[in-house]
Amino acid sequence: MQQLKLLLIEFLLIKENYNKYRKYIKLNYKNKDEFELYKALDSAHYLFDRDILWDEFKVLNIEYADVLSKIEELNNNIGKDIYLIKLNELIEKENAYNLSLLSLDVYEGKKSFDSIMNYINNYNSHKENLIDEKGFISDDFEELYSLSVSRQGLRWKLKSLNESFGSLRKGDFGFIFARPETGKTTWLASQITFFASQITGPIIWFNNEEQGNKVMLRCYQAALGMSLTELLHAGRSHVTRLFHESTRRNIKIVDSATIYKEQVQSYCEELQPGLVIFDQLDKLQGFSADREDLRLGSIYTWARELAKRYCPIIGVCQASAEAEGRKYLTMDMIADSKTSKAAEADWILGIGKSHAEGMEYQRYFSICKNKLIGDEDTLPEFRHNKWEVCIKPSIAQYEDIH
Repeated sequence: MQQLKLLLIEFLLIKENYNKYRKYIKLNYKNKDEFELYKALDSAHYLFDRDILWDEFKVLNIEYADVLSKIEELNNNIGKDIYLIKLNELIEKENAYNLSLLSLDVYEGKKSFDSIMNYINNYNSHKENLIDEKGFISDDFEELYSLSVSRQGLRWKLKSLNESFGSLRKGDFGFIFARPETGKTTWLASQITFFASQITGPIIWFNNEEQGNKVMLRCYQAALGMSLTELLHAGRSHVTRLFHESTRRNIKIVDSATIYKEQVQSYCEELQPGLVIFDQLDKLQGFSADREDLRLGSIYTWARELAKRYCPIIGVCQASAEAEGRKYLTMDMIADSKTSKAAEADWILGIGKSHAEGMEYQRYFSICKNKLIGDEDTLPEFRHNKWEVCIKPSIAQYEDIH
C-alpha cells in the first residue's frame, strides 16, 4: 500500500472522514501528485464545507485526470475497511511522535509530568467510541449502555439540570438563549467552574461579547462563591491559589471581538479541550450564505461537527424581542433563526426574566429541546421541564429553589 495516501483521496472527500483523519496524514513534499492533490482536497473542503463528489473533484482537477483515473480503478478493488485499519496505524504513529516530543519537554523542564498524563488521558478518551473495526456502530446493548449511559460525562452544578439533561458527553452540542442583561455570562461562569475539576483537557471559552477580564473575574466569583469586594479583601495571591486549586487551571478564555472558525480549529487541535464555549456563537466569522438564517445554520452545523470530533460544546445566543419580560421562553423566540439553528442542537435552554417588582433575582428555565441520553438519575418527566431558579449576581451563581 505504498500509494495509500493517494488512494485515500476518495475516502477523504466525505466531510466527516476528512475532519476525523486529515490531520494524521503527513505529506511527502517531493511527491508532486500527492502534494498537489491534497492541497486541492483541502481547498475543496474549505470552499464548499460539505461532502465533495468524486466526479466534482475530478472536474476541479482535470490536469490530474490520469492519476485520478488510476486511483478510481484501484479503489474499486479495495474494501473501505482497509482504510480504517491503515488510518488507525497513522493515528497511533502520530500520537507516539507527539508523546515523544512532549516527554522531551518534560525532561528539559519546559512542561510538567502531568502534561504527559493529560495527553494520554485525552488520547484514550477520544479513542473510545462505538465504532468497530469495519466502521459500524456496535449492536451489543451492554456496550452501548456502558459507554452511553452508565459512564457519566460532565455533571452540572445545578441538580435540576442533571435531573433534566443529564451529563454532557463528547458529541453533544447545545446552546442557551436569553435577552440581554438576563444572566447568560453568570450562567456560564457558574456551570463551567464546576465542570473544570471534572476534566483533564482544558475548557476553551471563546469570548467575543463581554470584556475578557470581566469574564474571568466572574469565574473567580463563581468558583469561590465570593463577591468582588470579598475577593479584593481576601488577598490577591491567596485568591489566585484558591481559584487554581478549584478549577485546576482548566479555564482558558480566548478574548477577541472577531473570532474565525480557523482559529477555533487551531486551538482545539493544539489543546484537545474537554469543553468548548462560544459566547456569542452567532458572531463567529468565516461563514457565508445568501440569507442570514442559512449563514447561522452553517455555523451551528459546523459546531455540531466540532463537538463530534473533540468534546461537548455550549453556545450562547440572543433571544428575540418577543422574549422581553417573559418568564418561560419558547423555541420561536431564538433570535435570527427559522429552523436552521435549532435543528442542529441536541439541547436548547431558554432563560427568562420577569420585569415585575421584587422578581429581580428570579430566573426561569425552559428546556426547548432535549435529545441528550441522560444518566441513571435523570428523570424522564423533567426532560422538557420548565422551572424557577435563583440568580446571585454578586457571586456569579445560580441556585435551585427547593
